[in-house]
Amino acid sequence: MAALEPHNNEDDGNPETESEASSLYQCGSVISTVPDRHGFLGGSQYSPERKQAIPPEVILRRERKWIRMLNNWNNFMSHHYRKVRERCRKGIPPSVRLRAWLNLCGGQLLLNENPHLYEELIKRPGDPKYIEDIKKDLHRQFPQHEMFVDNGPGQQELFQVLKAYSILNSKVGYCQAQAPIAAFLLMHMPAVQAFWCLVAVCDKYLVGYYSQGMETLQRDGDILFALLKKVSPVAYKHLKKQKMEPCLYMTEWFLCVYTRTLPWESILRIWDMFLCEGVKIIFKVGLVLLKGCLGRTSLVKRCPTMYETLQVLRNPPQEIMEEEALVYQIMRLNLSEEDFEYEHQRQVMRRKMKQQKDQSSNTIPNGIE
Repeated sequence: MAALEPHNNEDDGNPETESEASSLYQCGSVISTVPDRHGFLGGSQYSPERKQAIPPEVILRRERKWIRMLNNWNNFMSHHYRKVRERCRKGIPPSVRLRAWLNLCGGQLLLNENPHLYEELIKRPGDPKYIEDIKKDLHRQFPQHEMFVDNGPGQQELFQVLKAYSILNSKVGYCQAQAPIAAFLLMHMPAVQAFWCLVAVCDKYLVGYYSQGMETLQRDGDILFALLKKVSPVAYKHLKKQKMEPCLYMTEWFLCVYTRTLPWESILRIWDMFLCEGVKIIFKVGLVLLKGCLGRTSLVKRCPTMYETLQVLRNPPQEIMEEEALVYQIMRLNLSEEDFEYEHQRQVMRRKMKQQKDQSSNTIPNGIE
């Protein structure tokens, strides 16, 4: 992260001011007593106020459009979905994001159908095995955000949201990757809404991702790799040559929906699109990152072994993760709905055939003991 620009003011020579300024830096992270606009007090996500890229009058106009849309939500989703999608791609105004996300993912509908269930769930004891795992993970979730720093109130809400989900869907229970998603949602809405958004994301968008074995995630990793061949042959050949399984680089991307990967502004834009368009947005972001990291011969030459390749993929160049650049590249991807559907069906069939083959090879012929 670049150093903050010094201010030319009368206090520059003041020892107290210099001491205060020096305290902003500890171990390479910005540490501040004043949170940034997203609530971060430090760490890689801390960012000073950016220049207003969108004129205030444009933001106000978008807010009015979204309010009209949200007040007639069912009609828009039924008859004007493309308009909703277009506005999500432009970015949802922060003032209406909570309400928009709740409606987009179906969390509001779930809340309306079960108005008191969350309160009932948090009163239950829960499975001791999941409770212990959840408690271990609480301090790891965005520890430099004002909600979660030093056993802040957000940690208690995070515990309750995760516990409630583990009770509601006991078959899935608790998976470590749910924690950053739940924490991310809690930064933008009250606990009950965050809970129902988490339910929608886990049970509708990421079905099978958090189950034992994670077969669905492995299948989607193979789909991602197959789509990469169309999007970036150079990156595809490089990863194939190094025999890198997709799970080595895409697991955290997909399981956490980039909440641990991208700059904060980019995460918000991606979630605006993800909750509207579904899991294919996760694929598209992954493809853009893979292409940006390994899509040119000059880039792959810097990665002679798997070690260098993993380092690059775990720390993508900042310029390809920047909000507008990332969204622009996503929109430019030459992929159709048919491409996604074809690869999905192909991978499902491939796994089915492998399963049948394995079952066949494990069958003992008659007469052999």
